[in-house]
Amino acid sequence: MLFKKLSLMLASVAALCVGSAEAQTPITTTRVAAGLSSPVGVTHVPGDTARLFIIEQGSAGTARIKILNLATNTVNATPFLTISGISTGGERGLLGLAFHPNYAQNGKFYVYVSSTASANAVRSYTVSAADPNLADAASVQTLLTMADPFSNHNGGWIGFGPDGFLYIATGDGGSANDPNGAGQNNNQLLGKMLRINVNVDDFPADAARNYGIPAGNPFAAGGGSAEIWLTGLRNPWRNDFDNLTGDLYIGDVGQNAVEEISFAPAGVGGLNYGWRCMEGTSCTGLTGCTCNAPTLRLPIQTYSHSLGCSVTGGVIYRGTDICDLSGTYFYGDYCTSRIWSFRYSGSGAITNFQDRTTQLDPVGTVAINSPTSFGEDARGEMYIVDFGGEIFKVVPATAPADCNGNGIGDLCDIGAGTSQDSNGDSVPDECQTTVTAYCFGDGSGTACPCGNVGAVGNGCPNSVNAQGARLATTGVPSLASDTLTLVGSGMANSSALYFQGTTRANGGLGTTFGDGLRCAAGSVVRLGTRTNSVGGSSFPSIFDLPLGFVVGTPGTRTYQVWYRNAAVFCNAETFNLTNGVEVVWVP
Repeated sequence: MLFKKLSLMLASVAALCVGSAEAQTPITTTRVAAGLSSPVGVTHVPGDTARLFIIEQGSAGTARIKILNLATNTVNATPFLTISGISTGGERGLLGLAFHPNYAQNGKFYVYVSSTASANAVRSYTVSAADPNLADAASVQTLLTMADPFSNHNGGWIGFGPDGFLYIATGDGGSANDPNGAGQNNNQLLGKMLRINVNVDDFPADAARNYGIPAGNPFAAGGGSAEIWLTGLRNPWRNDFDNLTGDLYIGDVGQNAVEEISFAPAGVGGLNYGWRCMEGTSCTGLTGCTCNAPTLRLPIQTYSHSLGCSVTGGVIYRGTDICDLSGTYFYGDYCTSRIWSFRYSGSGAITNFQDRTTQLDPVGTVAINSPTSFGEDARGEMYIVDFGGEIFKVVPATAPADCNGNGIGDLCDIGAGTSQDSNGDSVPDECQTTVTAYCFGDGSGTACPCGNVGAVGNGCPNSVNAQGARLATTGVPSLASDTLTLVGSGMANSSALYFQGTTRANGGLGTTFGDGLRCAAGSVVRLGTRTNSVGGSSFPSIFDLPLGFVVGTPGTRTYQVWYRNAAVFCNAETFNLTNGVEVVWVP
């Protein structure tokens, strides 16, 4: 459900991106954390915009998860979780972390660890009942264990898909050239993308298998290991679900020649990415499958070892600070520290490919060296993890204007349609204080006769005399510092009712009402009454609630004054109205 709600919001933001690939906001990076020990990933709790969780791979058999406080860019002194007794060193250790979609209710999260020198495991934990910044280490439960014959190619990424299932990326078992043929062996869990249901236990009699098998898995009914979702992977190091579309991007590390980014459309399982008979789009000459067979899924992007040696899969940007980059996939290379980006349509077309290395180089003497992961916070903003112990946030080179203070740049608000920009100046209307008088009749300037309905020759319809009764304002319509006052004049010395609407009646032309025109319409609220003196009055006084209190939220409101006619005008003691005033309230 959370994914669906987020997708609806992102769909609006993404609308701004259509046709904007050529002109994009300049970006850079800023360091938000340092002094970490071999960090290999960052992620977040669904809906938690205050924290980022850092995965430290570990050493000497111990690994940690730490918390970065985003408001202050400080790392908690006490780790969220310390895991001891695991295998560390080289490509082993704590490799993956994922929070349950219903973490706010159940407090569950999952890790991928090298449990021994010859096995990898997925484990679950729960958060401490007493402290949200501490996990309950005693709550550990092993869901799944996989034998792993070699120390390298452990995969290790885990993440929940839009379907609520946990996806697990496994390497082919290591060594070189997949000597055991795991990638193409559907009876092995290695060299695959697995998919399991963590909410049920389909194997109650098996203490080593504490999960369920989704009915849609390719081998759920037999023919292979039921956990398998995708096959033919070598070492899928860092992957990402597009928060808008649900598509899966896979960064698969190559052997000696080619690094690749592979793609799985949302909800499509059973795809075979070709390892070990293919490395990228090249034939390896190894057995297990037929090179370039129509049943194999080729990568959407590759690069040779002249540009790097170990791909670090990235993320699809869906944040709100740089909305014209929405839908752009970022990734990098661990060996050369290069960073690239592109857009993918899902139908084979790569567009707007860019080398971002120079652009994302931090200001000053710090640098991004050996990127091990890309990650996102709960707002969709992007981070780059440096194996040397640093975390960098991707930010606009110039901070975007956010006049309404909603945490989303003004251009993103306008592009998503959540803010209007009537004059085309790139500033949301709600941030521009405007007061517009309207609904004056035909403007002929002649005296107002009885029965006036604003027709040509009838002069100003909202009048008790030829000059007309007028409504104007003084002060500023700002919710933060409200000084707006409505001032009526030219009325009879009678009772007057001030009222507020939300729209202009009849498009601003007004509708016949008594001896005048009603100009303010929509959701109408009575503000208060006054007794006119010398034909005038105002609202509010020091005894009334400020107008901003009634308004409540930024936006457009309309105002008008109803009053009793003078006995000598038209129908004695009937009523008339002033012109209308439209006010745009700002925060």
